[in-house]
Amino acid sequence: MNRQGKFRTPRRPKKPLNNQKDPVGVYCRVRPLGGGDEECCIEVISSTTIQLHAPEGFKVNRNGEYKETQYSFKKVFGVSVSQVELFEHVARPLVDDLIHGKNGLLFTYGVTGSGKTFTMTGSPGQGGLLPRSLDMIFNSIGPYQAKRYVFKTDDKNGMEIQCEVDALLERQRRENNLSVPKTPSSRQRIDPEIVDMITPEEACKADGVDEDSSYSVFVSYIEIYNNYIYDLLEETQEEAVKPKWNGGGTPVRQNTEFIPPQSKILREDQNHNMYVAGCMEVEVKSAEEAFQVFWRGQKKRKVANTRLNRESSRSHSVFIIKLAQAPLDADGDNVLQDKNQVNVSQLCLVDLAGSERTGRTGAEGTRIREAGNINQSLLNLRTCIEILRENQMCGTNKMVPYRDSKVTHLFKNYFDGEGKVRMVVCVNPKGEDYEETLLVMRFAEMTQEVEVARPVDRPICGLTPGRRHKNQAFKEELCKLDERGAPVETDLTAFLNNLVLSLPPLPSCELTDPSDDVTLPRLIEALHNRQRIRQTIIEEYNRAANTMKSLLQELDSNLISKENFIHEQNGKLIEKDKLIQNNMAEIERLEKKTKMQEHKMDILQKTTKIYEEDKRTLQQELDTREHRLQRELSDKRRLEQRMHGVVSDTQHKWEKECERRVNAMQLEMQNKLWVKDEKLKQLKAIVVESKASTRPDPPPRQSRPQRPSRDECPPPKRSASPSPLPTTTPVRPLHRRSRSAGAEKWVDHKPTSSLDLGTVLQPVIPNSIQVSAPNEKALSKCDRYVLTHQEVASDGEVQTKLIKGEVIKTRGGGQAVQFTDIETLKQELTTVPSRKRKSSEGVSPSGDQQEGDWTDVETRCSVAVEMRAGSNMGPGYEHHGITKRRKP
Repeated sequence: MNRQGKFRTPRRPKKPLNNQKDPVGVYCRVRPLGGGDEECCIEVISSTTIQLHAPEGFKVNRNGEYKETQYSFKKVFGVSVSQVELFEHVARPLVDDLIHGKNGLLFTYGVTGSGKTFTMTGSPGQGGLLPRSLDMIFNSIGPYQAKRYVFKTDDKNGMEIQCEVDALLERQRRENNLSVPKTPSSRQRIDPEIVDMITPEEACKADGVDEDSSYSVFVSYIEIYNNYIYDLLEETQEEAVKPKWNGGGTPVRQNTEFIPPQSKILREDQNHNMYVAGCMEVEVKSAEEAFQVFWRGQKKRKVANTRLNRESSRSHSVFIIKLAQAPLDADGDNVLQDKNQVNVSQLCLVDLAGSERTGRTGAEGTRIREAGNINQSLLNLRTCIEILRENQMCGTNKMVPYRDSKVTHLFKNYFDGEGKVRMVVCVNPKGEDYEETLLVMRFAEMTQEVEVARPVDRPICGLTPGRRHKNQAFKEELCKLDERGAPVETDLTAFLNNLVLSLPPLPSCELTDPSDDVTLPRLIEALHNRQRIRQTIIEEYNRAANTMKSLLQELDSNLISKENFIHEQNGKLIEKDKLIQNNMAEIERLEKKTKMQEHKMDILQKTTKIYEEDKRTLQQELDTREHRLQRELSDKRRLEQRMHGVVSDTQHKWEKECERRVNAMQLEMQNKLWVKDEKLKQLKAIVVESKASTRPDPPPRQSRPQRPSRDECPPPKRSASPSPLPTTTPVRPLHRRSRSAGAEKWVDHKPTSSLDLGTVLQPVIPNSIQVSAPNEKALSKCDRYVLTHQEVASDGEVQTKLIKGEVIKTRGGGQAVQFTDIETLKQELTTVPSRKRKSSEGVSPSGDQQEGDWTDVETRCSVAVEMRAGSNMGPGYEHHGITKRRKP
């Protein structure tokens, strides 16, 4: 049974339960722009809100629209806020809690080059959060510090107490031991880079410091580089490149190359708190000494020059301030030698390395590896925050991956309720850092929703308060008595002498005669008087003592009743305080909920505005499309009406054309019949003439034959060999009337390049204005338009086209021409023989007359048929003549 109990895991000590939780305090600080021409993407709206807007040329959402986002913080510090104001709001409450025995964690977060190191460290004349915290600590506990080495750290994150003698021996041993370097003191020369970080006017101190306790401050400085922990205060780092020599004068190590320092490991103490094992902790007695130790480690920190930052931090640095305090003993002179009464509180000031993109920083080689480890550790921190937030808001119990990174593993106790957590988000407002700043803002917004348990107050020591002050007053009185040189009993002796002198004097006690009976009785009487007086004094004293006792008892009873009343009132006050705290917590929760609801309302209002703008845009587009559709419908109706008119006109035209073709065909058939009749008549006439020629009768009087009417005898076809044209009868040129002639007024456009073909039939358009080039003045006066165009046909002949159209007025006040029809006029040339054929040559042996039996112009031009332009029967004009009968 004992063996099993030996290896049993120690049970974790129970911590006092505290249901009160505080959200992580997140603050935002905006860095000033480097140059005047840089574009700013951050605007401070109020003391708690900032607004991000996308720079030019950057699209935020998929619709390609610019989106503005707002983020709320506990406090926003603009570019004009000083370091003092920042410290008052952010770090001073943490330092106050440290002095009162509570832990705190403060870290800076942001993109590379956003001012995190300046916020934490500062510069001469503008000290940051770290030097101001040290100054406030030592201003508050300076008179109550213990002597050096009274408090001594062990190797297990604990604190031991030594008596004055052991502490004195420890100081002498360390001063005489040369191998142990001395810690820098305030009397030594301070580095000029850190001198005058804080002016005396800016000094501050905490209120309510326990005067009956003794304090001591220990500092340590570590860095987390490539997820390894290194001690920046370790002295062996400076001598890593030097060879070591033994007593014989020979080198122990042959090579003198650089040996990297040994990394430290994280361990868990008996209270399950994480600490860095083997880390050097230096006891300091002043703010200057503490900052000198910090600056010594700061020079060893890993920094590098990148494209975005001349001194870019390549590691996460952690400066730990431990404050050990223990109560004084009952005399108020020495520290109580009880280890259980020692309270150790610590404040961690963390300067996180900035997240960066290797494409922008131009990192290569080692810098790429450093950037990858930095981004991975920050990603693990973000993951832990997300899971903590999910567990608290959704009631889940997911495991938080603290061990994935040294940063989260070291500070996991703070997120479990070991102290307050605050974060300062540093942002650079230039437009180039917009994407990284947007991710930082989202992380900060998520971190504010994580709640950390409020640390409990340490138990109060049961010793009498005011011990230090009483001990100092007693020592001051002793010093005054020593200065006067009188014993302490002097006042008591004088009081007794005065009391004896107040009694009646004794008579003479000298006896000269044995028979003297007067002296002794007189002496006896005097002694009786003195005894009586003494008794009276004793009675008065007793009476006064009883009176005083009764008064004291009455006062004591009144005091007890008042103490009971005070205790009762304190109990009620505690209940009221608890009620007030609960109400305050409820108010904070409601305020937080109200802020979240307001934020959601703002988001909804912005979304509603966007939707309303989209609705208006879509409504305008819909109205435009409806207007376009109505216009297209009206155009379609007009086009339908026009097409109906064109169809009706075309139908009417083709009806007329068909009627004309039928009439032409009938006329042609009538002409053929008439020609055959004429041939028969000519044949009959020839036969009659041949019979009459055998008789010698005188010829009858020749008269001009009358032209037969078209109804009586249709003209035969024209002979193939017509006779020469007679010169006695002139031919009057006939003019073809164009189809375009009518009541409308025409613009007759005849270009100057048109040729005169000399044809008999010419198109004549009455009521027209002839122009060689169309103009607006002529078009405004007319309703119709015709263009005379000449071109060479496929057979080599010149054909004329009449292109007709309608003049339409436009909306702009001008005129436009819409072409509707084309007429084609073509001239055909026939071959005319040079000799005149006789009428008998055209008679065949069978007695049939040929088509070329026409002998003169009158005969050939007796009949003319006008054909419409565009007829399928052939272009141009065709002439049909009738043969006139000649009488001998």
